[in-house]
Amino acid sequence: MFRPIEIAIGLRYTRAKRRNHFISFISLASMLGIAIGVTALITVISVMNGFEQELRARILGMVAHATISGAGEDLQDWPRAVELAKSDARVLGAAPYVERESLLQAGRSQGALLRGVDPSREPEVSEIAELMKEGALTDLEPGAFRVLVGADLALYLGVGVGDSITVMVPEFRSTPVGVAPQMRRFTVAGIFSAGMQEYDRQLAIIHMQDAQRLLRLGEGVTGVRLKLTDMMQGWQVARDLTDKLDRYYRIRDWSADHSNFFRAIQMEKTVMFIILSLIVGVAAFNLVSSLVMLVTDKQADIAILRTLGMSPRSIMGLFVVQGSLIGVVGVLLGLIGGVSLTLNLDHVVKAIETTFGFEVMPADVYYITGLPTDLRGDDVGLIVGVALVMSMIATLYPAWRASRTEPAAALRYE
Repeated sequence: MFRPIEIAIGLRYTRAKRRNHFISFISLASMLGIAIGVTALITVISVMNGFEQELRARILGMVAHATISGAGEDLQDWPRAVELAKSDARVLGAAPYVERESLLQAGRSQGALLRGVDPSREPEVSEIAELMKEGALTDLEPGAFRVLVGADLALYLGVGVGDSITVMVPEFRSTPVGVAPQMRRFTVAGIFSAGMQEYDRQLAIIHMQDAQRLLRLGEGVTGVRLKLTDMMQGWQVARDLTDKLDRYYRIRDWSADHSNFFRAIQMEKTVMFIILSLIVGVAAFNLVSSLVMLVTDKQADIAILRTLGMSPRSIMGLFVVQGSLIGVVGVLLGLIGGVSLTLNLDHVVKAIETTFGFEVMPADVYYITGLPTDLRGDDVGLIVGVALVMSMIATLYPAWRASRTEPAAALRYE
């Protein structure tokens, strides 16, 4: 027998050929409960991470990482701002843009954000060119007055490629009959689909020079959009660039417009983590009951060990070892199951869809096919750590109760 003796006897109790053969049914149930809880936690959190990553990619496909715009006025010296941005190693691309709220009419009326872009520069900061379902970004030519609309917006207005749309902007001009809003007829040159209703229903894209003429901006633009090597540095990079310019500017990063959205996702992850952790907690309570039953069954053995000189602390350590072993095995099984299920979730979902004949994630409803997953080591480590701590805590009371056993009382009827 090796030292320390607490580990030796604890492992012996675990391997012993008792009436229950390996462990009691309750111990097995608690082990499986811990494994199922850890598996569920890893899988669900990974799926939520996958959805967050997918939605972030879709949003950032249409939104720049950071923008620099004029403070209360149009940005006139945008070529210098673009040049300074491209000289920064943290900036991957920079492109000017013009943006105004507008009203689109074609049978029906719909408010939309009108964005003027430079087709030669826009691919540096967004993925609009890759999201085209019909037409192409390069179809926008200066003076042609063509427009690209989102798929939902085109469906609502009842237009397709080649149809006309009247665009009205809140810029007023004097006419013989009074003041009238600025308007222009545009031809639909393409339809894009970003997979987000915010953009597919409420965004229209035209050439930057057409937007400047429509809004009478001259050579000015609304601002400059930036794409960075690290999107988390959006605010800092934009501020560093504006410090090099000689006027006041307004800066925003991608999180400013969607901070509540991603905060809600993070809150949902936290709540789901707490709820699913209760599964592990229930299994830990089962572990308490199984160890209490084991302590009761081993009263005589505990008394003999006490008479041989083993201290109450060592008795307590003995049962902590046995309970911890059950918890560790359950956590390891859950870790293996959770990682395996997460990595093969697409195959599992396809098998379920084939077997039962329905779609888990209909593409026309969720815009996403399959369940996206993102297995992160820090999340897995946190889940494993919480499960191990719960298992360790569950062993303390039964082990303490065993250490309080009186040898004389336990051996009285032996």
